[in-house]
Amino acid sequence: MYRILNYPPGTVDTQFQIDYGGLTYTKQFFVIYLFIVVVFILFQRFVLFRKVANWEKHGDTKYTSEEVRYTLLTAPTRFYLLQILVPFIAVTVGLGMPIVKHEVETSGITVAILLVSIFTFNATITYVFSKNLFKTILYKTFKENTVITKHSSLSKDMMLLLIPLLIAGLFFTVIVSYSRLIDARGNDIYRYYKQELNYAFNEHTSYTENEIISKLNKIEYLNRTDTYFIIDQDKNIKTSNGVELTDFFKQYIFELSDENDGRVYEHYAVNTQGYIKHIIVNNQDYIIGIRYPINGGDALTYIVTTFIILFGIISLLIWYYSESLARQIKIIVNGLNEINTKNNEEFRKIPVVSNDELGELTVEFNKIQNLTKHNIEQIHNNQQMLMERERFASLGQLIGGIAHNLKTPIMSVAGASEALTDLIKELDVSIGDPEVTNQDYHDIAKDMQEWTDKIKTHISYMSDVITAVKGQAISSSDNAQSFTVEELLNRSSILMKHELKRALIELRYNVEVDKDFTLYGNINALVQVINNLISNAIQSYNGEPNKVIDFFVTKDEKNVNFEIRDYGCGMTKEVQKKLFKEMVTTKGKNGTGLGLYMSYANIKAKFNGDITFESKAGEGTSFIIAIPYNKG
Repeated sequence: MYRILNYPPGTVDTQFQIDYGGLTYTKQFFVIYLFIVVVFILFQRFVLFRKVANWEKHGDTKYTSEEVRYTLLTAPTRFYLLQILVPFIAVTVGLGMPIVKHEVETSGITVAILLVSIFTFNATITYVFSKNLFKTILYKTFKENTVITKHSSLSKDMMLLLIPLLIAGLFFTVIVSYSRLIDARGNDIYRYYKQELNYAFNEHTSYTENEIISKLNKIEYLNRTDTYFIIDQDKNIKTSNGVELTDFFKQYIFELSDENDGRVYEHYAVNTQGYIKHIIVNNQDYIIGIRYPINGGDALTYIVTTFIILFGIISLLIWYYSESLARQIKIIVNGLNEINTKNNEEFRKIPVVSNDELGELTVEFNKIQNLTKHNIEQIHNNQQMLMERERFASLGQLIGGIAHNLKTPIMSVAGASEALTDLIKELDVSIGDPEVTNQDYHDIAKDMQEWTDKIKTHISYMSDVITAVKGQAISSSDNAQSFTVEELLNRSSILMKHELKRALIELRYNVEVDKDFTLYGNINALVQVINNLISNAIQSYNGEPNKVIDFFVTKDEKNVNFEIRDYGCGMTKEVQKKLFKEMVTTKGKNGTGLGLYMSYANIKAKFNGDITFESKAGEGTSFIIAIPYNKG
């Protein structure tokens, strides 16, 4: 590194450096700075990763896997930033310490920039490798329900990683370029003044002091800031501008200049040098020389300007590319979210816009979309088939009750038919009989009318039964229509009458809504849901007779609410957690678990409504169907 900083030859890790600065180069940069940074890094590792160490040693007794994951996901970034900031502070403080004795500001800045650049490269390498090393533990702590607790932007991460690296790289390049430029220019100036002094003075000729000054004044100096100096035998120094030479410069003249062919340096990493020549003045040994600053201002301005422009362009390109990369990944994430939320709707294909790994990921994602769509359609078809089977199974359970319900009105109609037949015969025989009065004819007509009214009543009831059964028997996916609360309750009552009677269960109605209140939707689907809930309420009593089920019909600002409440066995917490999410049943082999699952799906899909429940084991269950006002 001392070559990059243009340290004077013979001053690195030598007695000269110890005599002048107190510490050698190695001690300065590898003991002070690296010791501070290494101690900090070790302390930081202890603080940041003690959770990980304790978790691996003791399991989840003190720290949860979520805390460990959070530490591992966020620590590399914090570690990276601290590895850049702390060394910068340490270097800045270290350069100001008296023991280092950097008397010239330029030297300190150059060293600071170079060291921080090196530490930034080191921080980047650590960041990249630590991310990969932590993945092993992240794999161990992953769970199926693991979520990202703190989201990080890919573009911001890339900028955070690349911008400091870019700055460090460009700074390092600027330092190296400027150093080489100064080195080349210093060599040219050194050769020029060496030639001028060797031409003007002969080391074997004796001069007077006035002759020396006259010859030195006649030299054509390259810069007006270049000055000459004269050192007599007693080391008294006279300069052309009256400014004293620095201690470093004088020490270098007396100790190291002969080893470097008369070349002298002002300080560590300072762009001021000189050339000396030994001559004889009045039979005494003198040293004459020229001190010259190596002005690289114009070049430095050009380099820095180029650096700023290049940094701006590269930063914009990195930002644009990282944003483009993040957007492409976000598109795929949104596509996956569509698969998760849109069920069997048409998925939007993602265009393939690159031929790299992202392009391959997009192609495979589109394939997954097609496969997922097919699987979802198959699942829905199977679900529809299972729901139809459940519907027909429920319908089959109603058949026995329906037959019993129809048996009584059919027998009544048959009896009425026999009575009407007898009355018709009686009427036919009585025609022309002088003993039959008009009042007798009126009585016969009255009896016939009564039997006819009875037949109409029974036929109307049977018609309602047939309508209810037909509604449940046919597929009802698109049969949306207007219906009243009364129609809904009548159909449910007809279909459940026999099951309630057989179980000796009373269904008590508490209707707080006008029975003519109109709803819109698939009445058959709603009847099926209500009857399924009533059937479940009956079964909650486990065959115990003389129980009741309350059926409440209420209305709020948005919904008509149908509540079926039993006072039976209730549901356990485990069953409640699974309800509506899985096809769960408490009936053992006698249940499929489809009833409530299908009911929930029907209310959601066909009415945009909801089903909620309250249950307590041993006390009963209440299901509430909320149907929004739909005016159709």
